[in-house]
Amino acid sequence: MIYALFKANVTNPEALGQYREGAGAALARHGGKVETATPSASALDGSPSIPNVAALLSFPDADTARAWINDPELADLHALRRSAGETEILLLG
Repeated sequence: MIYALFKANVTNPEALGQYREGAGAALARHGGKVETATPSASALDGSPSIPNVAALLSFPDADTARAWINDPELADLHALRRSAGETEILLLG
C-alpha cells in the first residue's frame, strides 16, 4: 500500500465539485481510494503552507498511482481538478 497527499487551495469550487463527481470512479478504476478528506487542515508542527482542501489517497503501489495520474482517458478529469485552483499531489513513498 502506498499513499498520496492531495492539497488544494480552491478558487473555483464549481470545478472541484464537478471533479469530485468522477474522481471516485477514476480512483477505483486504478485500485485507489480516498482514505480521508477534509475541507481544512492545520499545522501540527512547523509552518507549512496550509491548503483549504486536503485528502489522503491510497493505492496498491506506486506504479498504480502513476498509472492513475498518467491515464490518458482521465486527462480531462485531471484538467478539471487543476482548474479548481492551485493543486498538488504528493506520492508518499
